[in-house]
Amino acid sequence: MGTLGRAFYAVGFWIRETGQALDRLGCRLQGNYLFQEQLSRHRPLMNLFDKAPAVHKDAFVAPSASLLGDVHVGPASSIWYGCVLRGDVNSIVIGSGTNIQDNSLVHVAKSNLSGKVLPTIIGDNVTVGHSAVLQGCTVEDEAFIGMGATLLDGVYVEKHAMVAAGALVRQNTRIPYGEVWGGNPARFLRKLTEDEMTFFSQSALNYSNLAQAHAAENAKNLDETEFVKVLHKKFARRDEEYDSVLGGVQEKPAELNLPDNVMLDKAPKAS
Repeated sequence: MGTLGRAFYAVGFWIRETGQALDRLGCRLQGNYLFQEQLSRHRPLMNLFDKAPAVHKDAFVAPSASLLGDVHVGPASSIWYGCVLRGDVNSIVIGSGTNIQDNSLVHVAKSNLSGKVLPTIIGDNVTVGHSAVLQGCTVEDEAFIGMGATLLDGVYVEKHAMVAAGALVRQNTRIPYGEVWGGNPARFLRKLTEDEMTFFSQSALNYSNLAQAHAAENAKNLDETEFVKVLHKKFARRDEEYDSVLGGVQEKPAELNLPDNVMLDKAPKAS
């Protein structure tokens, strides 16, 4: 590092130190709200090398998810809380209406023992259950990946196929149309019924609709969030059944009895 480089490094270091000191001071001034973050500071989208995530404007990415590098997310798709999609050495492509549920991991492979370049491609209206791991694989439209399933390099899941929860699908395995595979290692279990295959599309649609509600909630600013919290605390009905079980008092925020002059969409502006 040359003289100029060291100078830039030193300036950057002191700017960061000053920012952290100001943050600590601000937390002290907040008193009882010390270190209680109301809104996430996490950065869901991050460039890597010369690649940047491309997310359709109608897709939902949860504030605690992480999309890094060459990642493409199509319309009406949803990436849920705690997910990591790391497109560093290859690309990740997700179609439309697909949901990648909480704490799932999607990665890619630059090469493997067979020398193949392996991006991860997930089609339209696919459901990927919680905590699944997808590594350098392809999942066709309207397939279903169960919770905690692991798909290794080169796996190919055809349309309307299902990987059961907790299954480990070995490298280069192909799961044919309309079949359920499960176990460790995964093997054929049975054929899917027409009703089950129809459910896959409905499951994807349900998650797409749910994602819209989460997106609207996450788009609220701090003033709107605090205003709704106050309304719930003041006007919410009591849930007597819940109280009787716990022996305590619990407000039920799903039902609000608001005065006629109170509107939820009229949060007070910050002064």
